[in-house]
Amino acid sequence: MLRIERILCPTDLSPESDDGLRYAVALARAYNAKLFLLNCTKFKAAGEEPESKHLSTETARAFQGALCCHLGLAAFNQINWEPLAIKNVQDVGVAIAHQAAKHKVDLIVMRSRRRPYAALLLGSTAETVSRTAPCPVLVTHPQECEWVGLSTGEIVLQRILVAYDFSSDAEVALNYGLSLAQEYQTELHLLHILTKAEPEEPELAWSARVTESAYPGAARKLQRAISKEVFLWCQVTTAVRFGKPYQEVLAYAKEHNIDLICMGAGGTEFTLGALLGSNVDRVLRQAPCPVLVTRPVKAD
Repeated sequence: MLRIERILCPTDLSPESDDGLRYAVALARAYNAKLFLLNCTKFKAAGEEPESKHLSTETARAFQGALCCHLGLAAFNQINWEPLAIKNVQDVGVAIAHQAAKHKVDLIVMRSRRRPYAALLLGSTAETVSRTAPCPVLVTHPQECEWVGLSTGEIVLQRILVAYDFSSDAEVALNYGLSLAQEYQTELHLLHILTKAEPEEPELAWSARVTESAYPGAARKLQRAISKEVFLWCQVTTAVRFGKPYQEVLAYAKEHNIDLICMGAGGTEFTLGALLGSNVDRVLRQAPCPVLVTRPVKAD
């Protein structure tokens, strides 16, 4: 079972952010975790300290109102939560990651407004957090597959997809996917994408014939990535495809009605100088379901 003791949920207290808060509340209740609600303000309060020790009455009421929408008055006192307000922030994404490190958070849950064309050149807050956070980040989007009940707040996961490239980062994603699959008794889909020749293969020899011969080897490696015990309690589907990783991950998620995509946040994938963004960035912008960008929680 995952060990999640502290969850951070950034919110601008809008209805859109409240949808992300619904996931944060559900997970906080499921794991009996402390919930930090964070509101960041960019250069609107001249002369104030960056971090407020006391919330304004308006902000405090907004926090409480947002929580009550997902908890109900009866359960409001049953959740351990703490409000945070940061003012005069230069970069919201960096501020969120900093607060996650400061409060030793195990998981960040946030909403992305999904602005793919603006993010293409400027990046988005969700992408910045996913690059810099000291812990995994769960990103939800508008108009996507939902697995936290709108009225009940219950977690109903059915199908989890792990994008697996045999790297150490992908191994972390697999561990999270396995834990969630076991806990919620879901299907687990393990997907590997072939993109180019193996290091020992000459590039000119990477023909259709070589591509076809690589499938069995990759399929066997996927099977070995999961212990035999997992197959006793979980329905596991492994798949190997050829193409651009982000396109194949998105296509597979749509074809199989995936509820959650788990991906490792490799440092080489998040290349800030890349004009078109990384595979993880593109999946974040276009995914038909929430995306969990995983990484080992940094030690103190």
